[in-house]
Amino acid sequence: MAELETAKSAGFCFGVEKAVNTVYSEIGKSRKIYTYGPIIHNENVVEDLRKQGVGIAMNEDDIVRIAEECRKDCTPATVIIRSHGVPKKTLDFIREQGLDVIDATCPFVARIHRIVEEESAKGSQIVIIGNAGHAEVEGTMGWSCSGASVIETKEEAQNFTADPEKPVTIVAQTTFSMVKFDELVDILMDKGYNTNVVNTICNATRQRQEEAREIASRSDVMIVIGGRNSSNSAKLCDICRGVCPETYFIQTVRDLPVLDLGSAKVGITAGASTPKNIIEEVQNYVRTGRREF
Repeated sequence: MAELETAKSAGFCFGVEKAVNTVYSEIGKSRKIYTYGPIIHNENVVEDLRKQGVGIAMNEDDIVRIAEECRKDCTPATVIIRSHGVPKKTLDFIREQGLDVIDATCPFVARIHRIVEEESAKGSQIVIIGNAGHAEVEGTMGWSCSGASVIETKEEAQNFTADPEKPVTIVAQTTFSMVKFDELVDILMDKGYNTNVVNTICNATRQRQEEAREIASRSDVMIVIGGRNSSNSAKLCDICRGVCPETYFIQTVRDLPVLDLGSAKVGITAGASTPKNIIEEVQNYVRTGRREF
C-alpha cells in the first residue's frame, strides 16, 4: 500500500476562505449577487456558485449593464470584490453606478495596496515583483498614483531602469516564489538606486512552498492540486518538480492517470483555491486505487 503524506497547509488560505464564505453568505438574500471576476481560480467552486445564481462581472461594461438592469426591474445588486483585489478606479466605478460593494480583498493584498498608494504619493517609483497580467498584480498596479513596473524574470530585472533622483519601492505579489523574489531583489539592489524593499509575500504562501518542497524531497510521486489558472498552484508544481520528477499537476482526481503506486511514497499538496473535498477525493484514490465519479 502506498504511503501517503498530505501537506498541512494544503487548500484554502485565509484570504480565499474569507472571500468564498462571503459570497455564500449573500446567497438567498433578496438581491442579485455578482463577483467581480471569478471569486477564486477554481472552476468547481465558480460553477457551484453559478448554479446558485451568482453572476460574474468581468469588466466595466458588465457593471454598467448590471446597473441598468437593476434600475429597470427595481432589484438591488451586490458586487463582491474577490480576494485578488481590483484597481482603485474599478472600486470607485462600481460604487458610482449605484451598486452595493462588498470588498473581500485579502487583507494581505489590501496591505500592499496601501503601501503602493502611500509610497507612490510620496514620489516613489513602484516595482511589483510578480506575474504580469495576474489579477492581483493588475489590481495592485491600479493603486499607484504614477504607474508601476512589473518584474517577473531575471532579464526584466537586469533591464530595469529608474529615475536615479527618485526612490524605488519594491513589493511582491503575495503568492510569488520566495526563492525567485530574493534573486530578483538582489539584481535590482545592485543597480544602486535608493531602494526600499517590502517583502509582501504572505506567510501562508511561504509556509505552503516550504512544506511542498520538503514533502516532495522525500516522495516518489508528488500530486499538486489546483486550478488551471491558479498562479500559486503552478508555482507549487514547479517547486515540487524540481525535487520530485514524477509530479502531477491536476485540478481534480479525474485528471490523474491510472497509477500503479504499490508501496510508493506519495505526497499531496494543493493551492490556496482548492476546496477540502477535492483534496479528500485525491487522498481516497491514493489509499484505495478507486475513483468515484
